[in-house]
Amino acid sequence: MAGPDDEEGVAVATGHPRKGYLPVPGGSPAGKMSAEPQNGPKAGCVALNGVPRDSPTAVSGALGRLQTQLAPEEETQIRLLPTTPGEEPPGAEGSPAPRTALSARRFAVLLIFSLYSMVNAFQWIQYSIISNVFEGFYGVSSLHINWLSMVYMLAYVPLIFPATWLLDTKGLRLTALLGSGLNCLGAWVKCGSVQQHLFWVTMLGQALCSVAQVFILGLPSRIASVWFGPKEVSTACSTAVLGNQLGTAVGFLLPPVLVPNTVNNTDLLASNISTMFYGTSAVATLLFILTIIAFKEKPRYPPSRAQAAIQDSPPTEYSYKNSIMNLFKNMPFVLLLITYGIMTGAFYSVSTLLNQMILTYYKGEEENAGRIGLTLVIAGMVGSILCGLWLDYTKTYKQTTLVVYILSFLGMVIFTFTLDLEYIIIVFVTGGVLGFFMTGYLPLGFEFAVEITYPESEGTSSGLLNAAAQIFGILFTLAQGKLTSDYDPRAGNIFLCAWMFVGIIFTALIKSDLRRHNINTGITNGDIKAVPVDSPTDEESKTVMMSKQSEPAI
Repeated sequence: MAGPDDEEGVAVATGHPRKGYLPVPGGSPAGKMSAEPQNGPKAGCVALNGVPRDSPTAVSGALGRLQTQLAPEEETQIRLLPTTPGEEPPGAEGSPAPRTALSARRFAVLLIFSLYSMVNAFQWIQYSIISNVFEGFYGVSSLHINWLSMVYMLAYVPLIFPATWLLDTKGLRLTALLGSGLNCLGAWVKCGSVQQHLFWVTMLGQALCSVAQVFILGLPSRIASVWFGPKEVSTACSTAVLGNQLGTAVGFLLPPVLVPNTVNNTDLLASNISTMFYGTSAVATLLFILTIIAFKEKPRYPPSRAQAAIQDSPPTEYSYKNSIMNLFKNMPFVLLLITYGIMTGAFYSVSTLLNQMILTYYKGEEENAGRIGLTLVIAGMVGSILCGLWLDYTKTYKQTTLVVYILSFLGMVIFTFTLDLEYIIIVFVTGGVLGFFMTGYLPLGFEFAVEITYPESEGTSSGLLNAAAQIFGILFTLAQGKLTSDYDPRAGNIFLCAWMFVGIIFTALIKSDLRRHNINTGITNGDIKAVPVDSPTDEESKTVMMSKQSEPAI
């Protein structure tokens, strides 16, 4: 069994986009598609309808039937087979089966990404949670401070397509370096904005951080797929998303403590803001250096058969434009795009306006507003991890997503109608319930998208999900902010509840087609199965090693 690979001496590869998805030619020689029972002497072949390898005529006939009978969502596996006449599929007789192994470096990659994603999320929310303090310091309106948060959402939409193109064509490492580097640069620019007339400088620094976010938010599902095995991929994605949530939690907690409301003492206020900005810059710089040193493109061996099939496909067939078009032709993904945008946009809006909502009913409670935000996100972090573990255990993507969506809606309703009861402890409880489900939904959307769009790029699907979230986030923040200022927070929250109810309906309509899971388990459809190399012969074991930690037996 292959152990963790030694990363020394391994060349850093470029991205491995989804490429070469063409049907098997109808005239392919039957001998090239030899099939064999799973418990035969040569595992790792393709079994068609259980037809033995000594029946080439039957095999050829089965292939002919496949081309006419398969539904579009069932063609995933066939498209991953070689298209060149005379070329054998991975695992066919006479060719080595794809190797899979788990790399020990995967934990370092995941940790570094999670930490610099945390700093980026901290910088997103650090203004909003003490919006009244920054309004007084810079002498601007609440709308100006809200735009320090919304610029994150605004920048994402036009930049998502070049960012995902870069991820697909230039690779994971370059994208990670851009995200971490721009995050560091934006933090240092804000250090020069600690004067009352330099609001535009702090906006410039925040804009740089918002560009960095474009190279961060789409990476969790890609990192999980490229570095982690089938039994841990959902948990890894949840952990990567967890870093961003932790940054939001710290952003709710620290700014009210580091920058208390001392508007009457401008010099002290400027000193406190400077302390927060310089501390953030130091941490961001350290993480950028660690990204340069430790962040690799991909492990030596793919962690799963799904990744092995993708990496073995010919690079000349890949088209980013076609990949985008395929995603928008995928109706389950389009529905998920809308529902994810609604849920995450609602979370962005609540996070941005939380300070204003709390202070409407609880005057002078800036620190408690931050603690409520912290409670919301910490509960969501727990929800994310539990949802990731549940998905890895059950693979019930649609059912889990729908249940969490419904519970998020109920949590939002309860939060809305208990906010003005004048018992702040109730707000802590309802905020925690809301956060547990609403924030716990985020990795569910990423993983569900990867499953129903495989073998398209994880970066592209998650990037489009985040773009939808930013669009809905801007619209919801502007609308809820207007309703909150013109009427009261309840009106704005009811607006979000109505949209979340629409999201429940659309989620129920999503057709669950777990393509990646079917590849990893060997369950493709009624006509074709991939047989694992669980018991290689002595000769094969010298060159082919299958990690039983990452590949379940069939």
